[in-house]
Amino acid sequence: MTDISYKNWLSMSDNALSQQIGAFIKHQRMEQNKTQDMVAEAAGISRSTLSLLERGETVTLSTLIQVLRVLDQLHIMDAFIVPKTISPLAMAKIEQEKRQRASGKKKTETDKIDW
Repeated sequence: MTDISYKNWLSMSDNALSQQIGAFIKHQRMEQNKTQDMVAEAAGISRSTLSLLERGETVTLSTLIQVLRVLDQLHIMDAFIVPKTISPLAMAKIEQEKRQRASGKKKTETDKIDW
């Protein structure tokens, strides 16, 4: 793809980002020794749509996902996982509800009677 390992994604234009995604798709396809026709047919899209994607042109998100699936690259979706977090207020409430002491064995009515 490129010689630069780390890019400043924030400074890139939308067009440049699209071209980077296209370059990634093309690189993965070539690494797997697959033609555009093979990938397009497996993804259920036209070859021209795949060509647009590889050039960084506008395609649907669904098309990108289909191509990633065919190229076995869905693992990059891990970057979009939203971790479940607990709000500070909910955490404080949970901490407040925790037991602070052991109460020992509770006495029953028969234990209270002094024989």
